Amino acid sequence: MKIDRHGKAKILTQSEIQLLFSEGLQNNRDRALFGICLYTACRIKECCSLRTTDVYERKSIIYPEITFRKGDTKGKLATRAIPVIEELRILLLDYYPEKRSWFLFPGLNGTGHIHQDSAARVLRKACQRVGIRGVSTHSFRRTALTQMSNEGIPLRIIQEVSGHRNLERLQKYLEVKPEQVRGAVSALSMLSSVGKRSLPNSLPVYPLVYR
Repeated sequence: MKIDRHGKAKILTQSEIQLLFSEGLQNNRDRALFGICLYTACRIKECCSLRTTDVYERKSIIYPEITFRKGDTKGKLATRAIPVIEELRILLLDYYPEKRSWFLFPGLNGTGHIHQDSAARVLRKACQRVGIRGVSTHSFRRTALTQMSNEGIPLRIIQEVSGHRNLERLQKYLEVKPEQVRGAVSALSMLSSVGKRSLPNSLPVYPLVYR
């Protein structure tokens, strides 16, 4: 479902996020799953493999941070803890595994955890339901990281959230809009007076000559 001109997952707008979570996703589990992806910028595999104890102390008691363990991260990167913001906490309060489960999002028949392909199918149906195209499970991560960048958060801090091994790989995630490029170049006009001409106070007026 990656259909933008660079083959990257779509960046979601605020209205699309609202529509997807209010009408597209049909139950509290799905809203919690993709809410974690959006509000922690984690990878879908990291989210699917979360333990219940990574998020909840017990039912209705949510830890202030979600722990993404080293063994579940891409490339087995270091364990990282991401703060739970209020928007995510509200989604998590509405969800808790129905049966006692080691995993936060149990798989079919309660064995193991939900597979990322199953999560992708859930998202695909939700997007079809509300008419949003070009979205993949990676869209939430790209959307979150791009939003941080647009808000002026330094890349080194964003890297701590994303878990990228290096800044070069992180930068490939971030969407840059044409107006941002124009704004960046326009800012260069502040550097000096190079290229600026001071016009004389009084300019001569020449008569029009028709040929």
